Amino acid sequence: MENGKVVYGPVPITHGRKGYPTPPGSFRVTFKNKNHKSSIFNNAPMPNSVFFNGGIAFHQGSLREKSHGCIHLSPGASQKYFASLSVGDVVEVVR
Repeated sequence: MENGKVVYGPVPITHGRKGYPTPPGSFRVTFKNKNHKSSIFNNAPMPNSVFFNGGIAFHQGSLREKSHGCIHLSPGASQKYFASLSVGDVVEVVR
């Protein structure tokens, strides 16, 4: 959003599977990593990661399978989010 208007989206996503919920709320981007690999889930690739709640991030991932709490985006959407969001920006996760 810019100046109260949606400038990109909505986009398809997948979210946390049973036992790994994606927490709703308002958060700030804490860090970004273009080529992140999960230290928890067998070095799984997490391209275009934008972290906003501890280990929870927006990143490129499957749009068919639910995640371990992150928000999976298509390659194009993950690139747009990575390029558009900066550390300190507010992000909101809603159900």
